[in-house]
Amino acid sequence: MNILRKTAVLLLAPVLALSLAACGGGEAEPAGDEAAEAGVAVQVETVVQDTIATENKVSGKISADNEAVIMIASTAKCTAVYFEAGDQVEAGDILCTLELGSALANYNAARIGYNGAVQSYNDQKAVLDKQVQLAADNVANTKALFEIGAASQLEVDQAELNYSNAVAGRNSALTQLESGIQSAKSGLSQLDTALENVDPDGNVVAPMAGTLVTMSAVENSFISNSMPLAVIDGPDQMKVSVSVSEALVPKLSIGSSADVYVSAIDESFTAVIRSVEQAANMQTRLYTVTLTVPADVGGLLSGMFADVTFFTDVSQNAVVVPTESILTSGGSQYVFVVEDGIARYTEVVTGLTGSGVTEVTSGLTAGQQLVTVGQAYLHEGDPVRVVSGEG
Repeated sequence: MNILRKTAVLLLAPVLALSLAACGGGEAEPAGDEAAEAGVAVQVETVVQDTIATENKVSGKISADNEAVIMIASTAKCTAVYFEAGDQVEAGDILCTLELGSALANYNAARIGYNGAVQSYNDQKAVLDKQVQLAADNVANTKALFEIGAASQLEVDQAELNYSNAVAGRNSALTQLESGIQSAKSGLSQLDTALENVDPDGNVVAPMAGTLVTMSAVENSFISNSMPLAVIDGPDQMKVSVSVSEALVPKLSIGSSADVYVSAIDESFTAVIRSVEQAANMQTRLYTVTLTVPADVGGLLSGMFADVTFFTDVSQNAVVVPTESILTSGGSQYVFVVEDGIARYTEVVTGLTGSGVTEVTSGLTAGQQLVTVGQAYLHEGDPVRVVSGEG
């Protein structure tokens, strides 16, 4: 009896299902909506032609076009300070006073020694030149006497020998005197550099007008001879200096623009290349490039760091796509485009790369619908469902 009942239930099940479907046919529509929404969700954008350039980013430093760096190459005690960093100064203003008794004494002694060496050279040269001239006159007179038979050939030869000896003696003596002058001048030049902006009373004098951006002197403390005592920025516009590799130098030209960002003041602006050195630094083997900062950019101070972006290898009317839309497999690069709701695998050849974008030189044309989000989940022929960027 149980077996017959089970058999009857199984036979009735399809009938009941058909009856329920007939009674509640409206409830089957959601399944149809889900079928309509089938396919991989992707975002697309229309392929366009644009201009692209290779971006080369380097670090640089801000400085004033007209800048004075004051170095004191001798350790000394500061007895008074009259200005602070940030102050405006005029040429001739006394910035601070230093105790430079021994340094000034050495400088004065070196100056006296140099002047003495120059005077000695001039005095000795005058005496030696006179001796050479007398020897030359004696040769001429002896030859004249020889012509009339009043002097012998031996006397002529002796006069010429005396003249040669006088010239050689003069040249040797002057060479030694010149060596003494150069030695004295070298010592004086070193002290000149050490005390270039210091007057006889030990006052450090501003060589130009401008903003005192650095002042390391502290009253009743010793100054360091390894760092600038003061730096003055002139009123002229600022500049950016960067060092670039030999590979980049040929691609840069005077008058070209570059993007500059200074994080210290959170400021971005466009600067113009005004010089590109053609000789590399001996230590770094890099080339210095200088850019002019627009006059309306304010808040910059010497020593601030800057990020500089040069644009090279420009390509116009190029097919440009988001770099992230390009996939790579087995050495090939490819993208997916959407055609009639179907994903199509398309191999591409790329060219220049910019900020988040890449040039496609082969494989795509303007107007195609390029998959930019979701492409990693696609295969050739997959149905796709295009969704908005917010989705």
